Amino acid sequence: MIYIVELEPVETRYTAQWKTWLPTQMRTAGLEVKVIQGPSDAPQDTTPGAFLNFSGTNYWKSEQLKTISQMFADGTVQDGDYFLYTDAWNPTVLQLKYMSELLGVKIKIGGMWHAGSYDPADFLGRLIGDAPWVRLAEESMFNVFDHNFFATEFHIELFMASFPNVDMQKIHRVGWPMEYMVDILNDYQNPASKAEQDIVLFPHRLAPEKQVEIFKDLGKSIPDAEFVVAQEQNLSKDEYHSLLMRSKIVFSANTQETLGISCFEGALVGATPLVPDRLSYTEMYNDKFKYPSEWTENWESYLTHKDKLVDKTKELLAFNWLMADDNEDLAKTLEEDFFSGKALYGVIGGINIL
Repeated sequence: MIYIVELEPVETRYTAQWKTWLPTQMRTAGLEVKVIQGPSDAPQDTTPGAFLNFSGTNYWKSEQLKTISQMFADGTVQDGDYFLYTDAWNPTVLQLKYMSELLGVKIKIGGMWHAGSYDPADFLGRLIGDAPWVRLAEESMFNVFDHNFFATEFHIELFMASFPNVDMQKIHRVGWPMEYMVDILNDYQNPASKAEQDIVLFPHRLAPEKQVEIFKDLGKSIPDAEFVVAQEQNLSKDEYHSLLMRSKIVFSANTQETLGISCFEGALVGATPLVPDRLSYTEMYNDKFKYPSEWTENWESYLTHKDKLVDKTKELLAFNWLMADDNEDLAKTLEEDFFSGKALYGVIGGINIL
């Protein structure tokens, strides 16, 4: 049995979609799956600028630990079972290991890494940094996992820069299990909608590492286009996808990105990703969709190179790259290499753990 220790399903994040789709996709891949949920009354509002609620996430995880502990107590957990943590940054994995080792139950554990203190642009990296307690905790969690899953090579390299001595055999670059997005966004295919207005969309969280101030200033230099910050619109998921469908460009000046889901969403509905040549973007996008990293490394650098970025943005507004035949494969390439769960399911299902 594979137990999914799920990340809390926040409606404005892809985690809400994972709650529905990840078990379904894994079962379709031939895996036997059960989900370990948290409490229904866990806080849903995310901490401003963050991916989740800093207190609510611990409330969620603590309830999951109670469930897992009871499963060990009543003999539900058996030799050969697998626990998949959809968020590897989860200290309860230490307690799971404690129980399995002392009770002699032979399980395997996998964890999907999203971020941590090892990323200087993440909340943990900015506010806590390399404090021994957090770095040793992350290394300990890594060592507990039999399989440490990362979506991109960039994220692996970022992690290894802080933990150069961990066992590389435990690392797997698998992309994220988001093949469901192709079907969801298939209903938002309407190229004609982009002809009505020039929309440049900022689809990211309002956090320092996303540099929304650059986006807003860029918009002042292109008054004929509408520059929209999605998170300031208080949109439902459907409304967001409709806005994405009408947009010509999805823009990024991020200084933190280990995958970049919103740009993939844009590609699926024909919006052109415009991203810096850094972070995970470097390995994911070809030169048509990238601008030199130094153009937006920080505010001062942006001001120095602003005219070039204005010209690049105007160029993409005048010609939608994704309408060209040679770029119709972008979304397919991203899906196959970075937004499919095939590799993840293969590692989990192909391991004899007894």
